Amino acid sequence: MSEPDRLRVMIVQENAIAGDLEANSRMALAALDLGAEAGADLVVLPEMFLSGYPLGDLAVRPAFLRDCRAAIEALAKATKAGGPALAIGAPADASDEPADGADGDEAHAYNALMLLQDGAIRACFKKHDRPNSGVFDEKRLFREGPAPGPIEIAGCRIGFPIGEDISGADVAETLEESGAELLIVPAAMPYARGQHDRRIQHAIARVIETGLPLIQLNTIGGQDDLVFDGGSFALNPGGQLAAQLPFFDRHVCTLDIERAEDGWRIMPSELATTPGETALDYRAMVEALRDYVGKSGFERVLLGLSGGIDSSIVATLAVDALGAANVSCVWLPSRYSSIQSERDAAEQARLLGVQLDTVPIEIPVAAVETSLSPLFAGLAPDLTEENIQSRLRGLILMALSNKFGKLLLTTGNKSEAAVGYATIYGDMNGAYNPIKDLYKTRVFECCRWRNAEHHPWMRGPAGAVIPLNVLQKPPSAELRPDQRDEDSLPPYPVLDRILQMLIEEERSTAEIVAAGFEREVVMQVQELVYRSEYKRFQSAPGVKLTPRALSRDRRYPLVNRWRDRS
Repeated sequence: MSEPDRLRVMIVQENAIAGDLEANSRMALAALDLGAEAGADLVVLPEMFLSGYPLGDLAVRPAFLRDCRAAIEALAKATKAGGPALAIGAPADASDEPADGADGDEAHAYNALMLLQDGAIRACFKKHDRPNSGVFDEKRLFREGPAPGPIEIAGCRIGFPIGEDISGADVAETLEESGAELLIVPAAMPYARGQHDRRIQHAIARVIETGLPLIQLNTIGGQDDLVFDGGSFALNPGGQLAAQLPFFDRHVCTLDIERAEDGWRIMPSELATTPGETALDYRAMVEALRDYVGKSGFERVLLGLSGGIDSSIVATLAVDALGAANVSCVWLPSRYSSIQSERDAAEQARLLGVQLDTVPIEIPVAAVETSLSPLFAGLAPDLTEENIQSRLRGLILMALSNKFGKLLLTTGNKSEAAVGYATIYGDMNGAYNPIKDLYKTRVFECCRWRNAEHHPWMRGPAGAVIPLNVLQKPPSAELRPDQRDEDSLPPYPVLDRILQMLIEEERSTAEIVAAGFEREVVMQVQELVYRSEYKRFQSAPGVKLTPRALSRDRRYPLVNRWRDRS
């Protein structure tokens, strides 16, 4: 084991599965074995690793908390005298504790970190600052933990703030004042564009305030509409980066922390590069899709391939996540489908190496129109007939999904979802949408990036995998002759910027107009956003990429007559 003035800590970026206590325990035991081989004093796993995260109302189920406690006790027995301690996040049952009137007192559990050592549970650290905005709901689900204190391991007094505990100064300062010499932060912080920079800024602030070195460990992997990106790091006093782990990868890092005259210092270790914004978005979509499919018990996926850019990027993401053999595409032509779109769909399938089947929809469309003709007599064709086409495509794709056990992917981007430019029970059909939080202009960016980039985590082929014509032709749903998206919507660069200001930035109408946009267009977009809330409520889940995804981040009434007319 380590010298008295040296502490060896192994941090483990791993991918937990919500509710799978057996699998998560096996990963914890494997990490403990690695720590013993490396001579570590302490092995640390992320926040809520045993149970998976987020848990939602699993956190209030007494039977689930009972099983978590049994799993922790079994893990504790696996730690050996003289071997490494194990720090692992898990819910801690609070049902036997009296209520004291604090916010969240009705909750049955704490978000906790269990310290297991020498065959027993040595300590339980309870999260103090519970996030309760955006995707987080911790004040309803977890009790507030008491002000924490440090614990001594191999001669070093370690404080364990949990996740959001370092977003403010209180917890870290309390630990420093009570004698902590090192801060280790197990976290489960989901990916969003720019989020890693914010984590670093919070950590640097705590390091400067306390004068203590800090290690932050983040989990990885997809869970429902979130994906966790890893990117764990270590900082020395003054904010100097001592270690940076890779993003999204399973990774183990052994850190040596030595005592100097002016306190403990983390020895320089690996410094992984930080990918660019588009690269991170693309990787987030791939990992989230892979985990959603696999953790749901599926192996194969299915999608409609239209020859348009949205279905092209979804097919590419699916191949990169699952491999071409596990991706099936269907071309569903109508009387309005162009020869060029058919060629583009075929070329897209060829470049990716995926199966492409053709199921024409003209006969079922005609049958439905004939059935409805007595009721529609004397009425001009309109959006109704367009939606019949989309809904029949959705029906066919769902039938194929059911028959062959392939999870159906839907392909609508955030721009379309925001303004309701999608057919409920039609092209919105599906179990998962990889690009739900990706604006149309960013779809183009990701396509160009993927054509120029290839990385080992991609299971698809290298080179330009999205046809040039798909990137160049005007977007169209092809539900009527010569249809273009811009017949119904502002140009996508204009639409997307207005949507960003309305949704992510929550700007007023007056502010958006002052930024240079026509008032009539802004009012049109706002009306479409509010009027489409019911569609988004029924839409498939998709991974969060922005600080304000159209799901748990943004909750508006489905029936809402207020409009910003400033």
